[in-house]
Amino acid sequence: MTDEPVGERVSIHILAKAWQRDLIARAAHRLGRSRADFMLEVSCCEAQGVLLDPVLTTMNSGVFDEFQRPIQKPLTTNDNLRLLLKSKAPWEY
Repeated sequence: MTDEPVGERVSIHILAKAWQRDLIARAAHRLGRSRADFMLEVSCCEAQGVLLDPVLTTMNSGVFDEFQRPIQKPLTTNDNLRLLLKSKAPWEY
């Protein structure tokens, strides 16, 4: 990880089943990392995903109506978008 926060190093203790330890060790070895480094990186990535995932959004009915208004409008023809969707991607030439 780059741009990681600087701070005091602390211990994290977990108990795992033997097969879990072995699985983690094999994956860490494949990436050329220690088991601890692998577990920390994977755990931090997952934690960031959980914290950044907006699972639930609440709003009152007035705000919800305002939110839905543009979604409920009929779609308009967009010739530029149609042309873009019909064209080949640069890697398809």
